[in-house]
Amino acid sequence: MKISSQTLSILKNFSSINGNILVRAGSTLSTISPQKNILASAVVSENFPTSFAIYDLGQFLGAVSLFEDPDFDFNDKFVTISSGKRSIKYWFAEPSMILAAPEKKLQLPTEEVVFDASASNISEVLKAASVLQAPEIAVVSDGSTQTKLVATNVKNDTSNEYHVDVAVTNEAKFRMVFKSENLKLISGDYKVSISSKGMGKFANEKAGLEYFIATESSSKYGQ
Repeated sequence: MKISSQTLSILKNFSSINGNILVRAGSTLSTISPQKNILASAVVSENFPTSFAIYDLGQFLGAVSLFEDPDFDFNDKFVTISSGKRSIKYWFAEPSMILAAPEKKLQLPTEEVVFDASASNISEVLKAASVLQAPEIAVVSDGSTQTKLVATNVKNDTSNEYHVDVAVTNEAKFRMVFKSENLKLISGDYKVSISSKGMGKFANEKAGLEYFIATESSSKYGQ
């Protein structure tokens, strides 16, 4: 079988969340961070014939990069990656060695804050966070109809901040805070849903991607 460049890009993104992965038979990929504060899943075009575990996902992707448009032949204990006269037999890890994402689909307990964030909105605020060395991205509303994405340091009242306005239909006051380093999103447009119970969901429907990311203890809703 073939694995598309889009799916390989998703696996590369997932490797930044967790260096290993359990791929279950079927068309859904998922991963969870070692701290269990980020969970990501994607529905891909491929239908994997068997479940398998990869201990070093970065190494696996590096092995794939040695070939141009390779074929993948999955067996119970290894996959053969080949192109023309060249091939690699890449052995799977024991599933017990992998921190695997839960098989059950995660749902937010509540959705108090919902808005659309464009690819440029997200990339701009993350770039600003890097430039300003801002450790957090906050979703902030003063109770008006306008909500902002803010690159900030919530522990420093005089920190330099970068603001991006986004539309939202919630008139409550809130400040929902995420660690900048936890927003490991593939570039794209996202529907953002945030629960006051401590979790946000970033959904890219076009790419079939969902990221569940924990909010920080400094988050406030309705205060």
